[in-house]
Amino acid sequence: MVTTHWDMETDLLVAGAGPGGMTAALVAAIEGLNVVVCEKASQVGGTGATSAGTLWIPGNTQSRDAGFEDSPEQAAKYLDSLIGEDRTSEHRRVYLRDGPGVIDYLAEKTDVRFLPCGLHPDYRNNIEGAGKSGRAIIPENFDGRLLGRDFERVRPPIPEFMLMGGMMVGKLDIVSLLGRYRSVVKFKHSASIVLRYLTDRLRFRRGTRLVMGNALVGRLFYSLKKRNVPVLFESPIAEFVRDQDGTVLGAVLATAEGEKRIRARKGVVLATGGFAHNPKYREAFMPQPTPPYSLAAGSNAGDGLALAETADASVDSDSHQGAGFWTPVSVTKRDDGTEGLFPHLAMDRAKPGLIAVNAAGRRFVNEGVSYHDFVEAMYRSHETADTMPAWLICETRFIAKYGLGAIHPETRNLTKHIRSGYVQVADDLGALADLVGIDPAGLQDSVTRHNRFALTGVDEDFGKGDLELNRFNGDPSHGPNPCLAPIEAGPFAAMAVWPAEIGCSVGISTDPDCRVLDGENQPIAGLYACGNDMGSVMSGAYPGPGTTLGPAVVFGWRAAMHAAGRLSANAV
Repeated sequence: MVTTHWDMETDLLVAGAGPGGMTAALVAAIEGLNVVVCEKASQVGGTGATSAGTLWIPGNTQSRDAGFEDSPEQAAKYLDSLIGEDRTSEHRRVYLRDGPGVIDYLAEKTDVRFLPCGLHPDYRNNIEGAGKSGRAIIPENFDGRLLGRDFERVRPPIPEFMLMGGMMVGKLDIVSLLGRYRSVVKFKHSASIVLRYLTDRLRFRRGTRLVMGNALVGRLFYSLKKRNVPVLFESPIAEFVRDQDGTVLGAVLATAEGEKRIRARKGVVLATGGFAHNPKYREAFMPQPTPPYSLAAGSNAGDGLALAETADASVDSDSHQGAGFWTPVSVTKRDDGTEGLFPHLAMDRAKPGLIAVNAAGRRFVNEGVSYHDFVEAMYRSHETADTMPAWLICETRFIAKYGLGAIHPETRNLTKHIRSGYVQVADDLGALADLVGIDPAGLQDSVTRHNRFALTGVDEDFGKGDLELNRFNGDPSHGPNPCLAPIEAGPFAAMAVWPAEIGCSVGISTDPDCRVLDGENQPIAGLYACGNDMGSVMSGAYPGPGTTLGPAVVFGWRAAMHAAGRLSANAV
């Protein structure tokens, strides 16, 4: 055994305070282990804090109790059809088996609680086993005031997701706010959340009514605090301390006070968020051209992957086409002069009266598909025509009704957004095409053809409106197809969208117990990985809402239970 001086000793050292890492730390503490969390950033949450907070957990108790029938068996058929058999098939089997019980475990023993989403279709309902409802859950809203001064330690959402400079809103809040004068119930709800926000701003820099990913992070952090689990901020792992046989004994942390050596008797868990901001790994694993933007937290620079490689770990990259989970983003211009990114997830692309085109002015995709599938279509289109960026085309009255990107519904004066270059507007399609640099004839032909489809309700080229997901995100009040309407009355608008990842798919190779594997497919003693550091169990596919957070939480639980020696005895 290596002889070294230890500044601190613990049972489990968790590197990273995102949803995966905090779940692992929390479960380990519940199971009786001493735990220390070391976080590179000054706040908890990572990319999860800016996410929608949805988890994909087929067969979950919360949905079943609400009357939504589903089964892990049907979900298994869906994943088999979508992904097929590969090296992570056993991981997926374990994930589907354990998922519902893990959520119940957290609900029973912690403040991490979830609500059913109800109707929330899987992203590919044309595949056997796909579900329409019951598989997606979201965290209950959380009162950030419970964290006291540590509320400032929760990474905030992106500014584009907040109203009035700091008020978080969920999807149901948006419905109420937009319909605030049409219903007493909606008016009261809108008034209550605005009043709460204004009261919060007397004491806090932003609103404390946390929803979506911020609620998940807040609940995990609060639960860790209640169990007195220390989180060492701005203290990344600099290197492992290993025995002569390769066993990971602990790690050296780089802190503001200098290096600290921590002995980890049960192991080290890597949950640093993936390699999103590491140029070397992006170039090695991502498609070409390498996506210029990322929605991941800036601290996610591949630390876990680089550390694992020093311990002779293998990287799970063979079956991960694209290496990421994708969304189209538009580049916003913030009031302080900086640039931001707005993910076009669900609020605009499926609505009637919008098409996406490449530089040739040609449609290349069913605009209402999932954000991941949309970007994959961008890359396929780019092989024959410039689709970096792609352009969302609509009428300005579409924006007034539905919004577009970071431009909110009911916005009729676009001057600010035109001046910043966020959106381009012209009175006719030819002028719009010239303005943004796409082929005018191609655009006119695409719009004419699309308008014909809008009249019949059938998109003969790409099937917009055919998928359950399309209709879910469309306009149910519009017919005959909730996703198709003519684009015919100027002024017309165009918005550029680029590919960006919301998380990495390629990651460290592990077994289903989250033990890191070496090049011979053998576990490296004392080393675990979960979250986006762990190679995705979905092998680069994106089955439904919560594809990253669901596995992060479930396998964070499994890593902790294995380290505590309770996995076999307490397997769900």
